[in-house]
Parts: sequence; structure tokens; C-alpha cells
Amino acid sequence: MSPKALTMRRLHNDTRGAALVESVLSIILLVTMIFGITELGFALYTYHYIAFAAREGTRYAIVRGSACNTFTTACPASTTQIQNYVLSLNYPGIDTTKMLVTASFPTTGSNCTPSVSPCNNPGNVVKVVVTYQFPLASIFIPSATLPITTTSQMVISQ
Repeated sequence: MSPKALTMRRLHNDTRGAALVESVLSIILLVTMIFGITELGFALYTYHYIAFAAREGTRYAIVRGSACNTFTTACPASTTQIQNYVLSLNYPGIDTTKMLVTASFPTTGSNCTPSVSPCNNPGNVVKVVVTYQFPLASIFIPSATLPITTTSQMVISQ
């Protein structure tokens, strides 16, 4: 065998390990991207349900204002009742112990006396803010959470 053929054979044998290393690095990158995309999908799913929770809380409150007389059990709705209602809804895949619900009646309406609390007269606004601590499933940061916050605001009708 000629020296040139031996040199070519040695170079060919040396590149096999490099291809294996490149493949492993590519697979690690691909798997990391797949897990990242999956985690982003879970975060968007959670955001959807947290926004739904805030809307449901405001819908509950707008028909249970100070002029409400059709609902006998929760009329008018207090901030605690709104919070309990939002937390009682069924959210698939959402841990309600990580959910913080804040309901308020901003005192900026025309039918509102600032000394009266809550200001839940018809025509005024109710605001519900829902915050959820989304757990990130990452091997690099094991106990990280991403706070997801949504706000819903509507005018009280009754």
C-alpha cells in the first residue's frame, strides 16, 4: 500500500469520531428546542386559562352590583366572593393554589362616593387581576417560575 493511501485511510478513520460528536451535539440542541417549544405551548395554554379566569370574575361581578336584586345568595358581590368564585372554577392543568386573584372597584365612576367601599354601583367599573406562578420545567433552572398576569375590567350593569 502506498504512503498516500495510508494517509488517506488514517484521515478517514479520524473523522468518524467527529461525526459522532457532531451528531450528539445536534441531537442535544434538537431535544432542547423541542422541550422549549413544548414549555412555551404550556405557558400559552396557562395564559389562556388565566385570562379566562379574569373574564369570568368580572362577568360574575358586573351582574352583582349594588342594584342587584335577582341573585339572593351573592348580591351584591364583595371582593372576597369574586375571588372565591374565580378560584372555584375548574381549570384543567392549572393549580389554583398558585393563583392569586385580586378584585377591586376603582373609585373613578360618576355614581361613586369615594368614602363608600366598595364602589359597586351600576355604571362603575370592576377590575379583576389574576396572577399565576407558572412553574418552568427546565433542567438548567430547577425551581424557576414565570409570573403570568392578566387583567379584566368591565362596567357594572346591575
